[in-house]
Amino acid sequence: MNFNDYQKKSRSTAQYPSIGHPVIYPALGLVNEAGEVAGKIKKIFRDKQGNIGEAEREALKAELGDVLWYIAQVATELDLPLDEIAEANLAKLLDRQARGKIQGDGDNR
Repeated sequence: MNFNDYQKKSRSTAQYPSIGHPVIYPALGLVNEAGEVAGKIKKIFRDKQGNIGEAEREALKAELGDVLWYIAQVATELDLPLDEIAEANLAKLLDRQARGKIQGDGDNR
């Protein structure tokens, strides 16, 4: 499945309240789900000495799927195709790599 197909198909499941601008709810959901990914990873290192087994991988896959869903909804609300976002991001990173600027701080490096 490509990103744009996912974006279109996921939209049929988007049922969230309007709380001002339509991008607000999915943006908050994205932050929440990203926090859940981080929390699960934290607990793997706290409770399992960093051992990521199949159960942990499956749980992380589910959370990452939720992150992807919210990214798709934010992109849709902003009228941005996910394929375009992915292509632009990869071009930016490859350009930084080619210039020896893959590490460091700042958006404009």
